[in-house]
Amino acid sequence: MSENNPRPYDNVTQVVGWTPMIRLNSVTDGVPGTFYVKCEFMNPGGSVKDRIALAMVEAAERDGSLKPGGVIVEATSGNTGMALAMVAAIRGYRCIFTMPDKMSQEKVKLLRAFGAEVVIVPTAVSPDHPEHYINKAEAIARETPGAMLANQFYNPANPQAHYETTGPEIWAQTEGRITHFLAGSGTGGTITGVGRYLKEQNPDVQIVGVDPEGSILKAFFDTGEMTEGQPYKVEGIGNDKIPGALDLSVTDRWVTVTDAESFAMTRRIAREEGLFAGGSAGLQVHAALEVAKEAGESAVVVTLLPDWGEHYLTKVYDDDWMRENGFMKRAHPSVHDLVAGKDHGLPGLITVEPTTLVRVALSTLTSHNVSQLPVFFEGECVGSLTDGELMSSVIEDPALLDQPVESIMDAPFPVVDSHTDTEGAARLLTRKNSAVLVRDDGEISGILTRYDVIRDLTGSTA
Repeated sequence: MSENNPRPYDNVTQVVGWTPMIRLNSVTDGVPGTFYVKCEFMNPGGSVKDRIALAMVEAAERDGSLKPGGVIVEATSGNTGMALAMVAAIRGYRCIFTMPDKMSQEKVKLLRAFGAEVVIVPTAVSPDHPEHYINKAEAIARETPGAMLANQFYNPANPQAHYETTGPEIWAQTEGRITHFLAGSGTGGTITGVGRYLKEQNPDVQIVGVDPEGSILKAFFDTGEMTEGQPYKVEGIGNDKIPGALDLSVTDRWVTVTDAESFAMTRRIAREEGLFAGGSAGLQVHAALEVAKEAGESAVVVTLLPDWGEHYLTKVYDDDWMRENGFMKRAHPSVHDLVAGKDHGLPGLITVEPTTLVRVALSTLTSHNVSQLPVFFEGECVGSLTDGELMSSVIEDPALLDQPVESIMDAPFPVVDSHTDTEGAARLLTRKNSAVLVRDDGEISGILTRYDVIRDLTGSTA
């Protein structure tokens, strides 16, 4: 094994590989065996894909399909794109990448930071649809002069890179004691290349594929029949067709993990082990623990942490995103939930303008049977009216009926984001402030009153 950085390097590609292997201690409590994770997020581009990007570019240069000043085109969930863009930046190539729209915005921004062009396509299309991200990349490569499709899903340099680097590293780092290796399959290159190498060293090493629920790979391995994939949230892993880089004969079995299990373990790894990785890491670690329960005390289980957690700050590490997608429970419902549960017989948010006459505002309150009325100007709340205060003022001075409401309106209602829980909104409801407005996707679209909160607290549906 090489020493840690014994000398300066000529460029960043020379530090790809030889990522550290770290033992898990907390999340494995009570599970027999020894667990190691190989920290692929410590590659310079932040993921395991650095290995294959360098290998694919070098192979294309050798066979002449990528010439000086050429264009690298690829379908990517983000990490392969970043790795290719890193290599391209050093070697002077232009990059065009297609990505499904379920991928995090962090990945898109990072690709563009390297100078890549990113084409976003729909996630929920069939594998044969022209807008499927793989088909779209193929079309761009055909139509772009000097372009080379990296084609990670079918490129033999992909599994070969893992056979030559990742597999030998794991064998050396475990001193040949490894009994189980688990990996997911986006392209199939990692599990194929590592699996082939480890099987050559010891045929008894179990190679276990990990599939997200909704992917078709486990079902195909078990039955030999193609099924229809279903959407899932974890990124960069699983598939809706069998990639050419995947050799299923290398694997001994496949297991399935849900999005909820993946994301829960991902957050545990960060908080309990200090390892900040993406959602596919949690998927693989969860599966590793389940496999180890069957394997017993002598098991030496290894899996990968494929990429860096910063790519997922707006997803798995965002409490609001987790709640909105049903992966975390709220201590209290959100204001969005309460507004959505209100009487659907009412029209949308009822408002008046500053120039609306007081008599019209009173009529609006009574005809819609509401007690609060926001005063809006150019999409923002600039004042408020409540039925009690408004009626008392008109009884004292009937001449107000023909005055604009701006002459009598109170301060505007506070505005909260739709993901705010009701406990936070309730703190804004005071004797002088009977309602809060709810902003959803940048626009004020609802109102939550004291009555709505009390109805929720008492469980009333009336």
